[in-house]
Amino acid sequence: MKLGIAGAALCAIGVVAVLTGLLPVDQLAGIAERVWPILLFVVAVTIVAELAAAAGLFDVVSSRLARLARGRTWLLWLLVVALAVVTTAFLSLDTTAVLLTPVVVTMARQHRLDPIPFAFVTVVLANTASLLLPVSNLTNLLAAERSGSTDPWSFLALLGPSAVIAIVVSAVVLTLLFLRRLPARHAPASEPRVADRVLLVAAAVVVAFLLPLLVAGIPPWIPAVGAALVLGGFFVWRAPRVVQPTLVPWSLLLFAGGLFLVVGAAEAVGLNAVTSFIAGAGPGGEWQVAGAGVLAANLLNNLPAFLALESAAGGGTRLAALLVGVNAGPLLTPWASLATLLWYGRLRAMGVPVRWSQFLLIGVLVAPLTVVLAVLPLAL
Repeated sequence: MKLGIAGAALCAIGVVAVLTGLLPVDQLAGIAERVWPILLFVVAVTIVAELAAAAGLFDVVSSRLARLARGRTWLLWLLVVALAVVTTAFLSLDTTAVLLTPVVVTMARQHRLDPIPFAFVTVVLANTASLLLPVSNLTNLLAAERSGSTDPWSFLALLGPSAVIAIVVSAVVLTLLFLRRLPARHAPASEPRVADRVLLVAAAVVVAFLLPLLVAGIPPWIPAVGAALVLGGFFVWRAPRVVQPTLVPWSLLLFAGGLFLVVGAAEAVGLNAVTSFIAGAGPGGEWQVAGAGVLAANLLNNLPAFLALESAAGGGTRLAALLVGVNAGPLLTPWASLATLLWYGRLRAMGVPVRWSQFLLIGVLVAPLTVVLAVLPLAL
């Protein structure tokens, strides 16, 4: 609700900017042309993820991983890390924060393990693993669109080494912090109850087809919309009550749309001069750009931070360094990433106590080290 209110306020400011001429109509048209495929993808993949969760797909996958671990906590830990990376890479960081978090918390409780370490795996890797593919983060889609290509292999060729470093560094830090607090072995848990096996199979097949299509080089909104329509059709047939307007992330759409308008208006009145000074200009300076991204993301939020700094970053390795800063860096303040706010809301709803001081401490340990090392392949 708070996100929706903030989004509505931003949209109102954007409308005033258009009416007063601060944001020219032709520039508004350019913003709309740029963002509609991105927002359509966000809506479609969110619907797919929500329906897959309603079908019990994430519960079943986590149960299979727990069975594979055979009571060995270290192996269960590594499998949860891998699941968080895959979910973030293909279905976006918000899916990991919103849908995977309650799954791993429930799994930990069923195996009589402390859920806090597993909860932090989801939120940290939701951010650091979101460097892998264009579809992993809204900022990545914006960067890919700015560079003129949404080809996932080109994106991976540029940011792949940085993404691997970010994932490994953050996973190692979390392992050193938390794994020793968990017992070496854990008790088995019962299999999750599946309400409708047809829907479960349909969700599994749709997601299995969707994941490779997201890296096939076609605009990602196309397979995402197709998957949403197919899976939505199954739910209309088997469980029509689940298909509700609330499946659409209205608050996120308002927030993102409002940000595009406000940042566009700010650029029209000279924002680029300020951001060019902060991020530097010309070739090189990847660490400066990444540092500016970290600072702006933690002061504001990673999405407006990227929108404000993308022009100053330009393209190539500088734009990639900005992504490292705004994706892997927003772990110091709770509002730095929308995924973090969504994650915290889910934990509160489940009665899992997480202190922001604990989040800050872990962020201080993870974010600077991760960003500095992840920029290395881009700067050398």
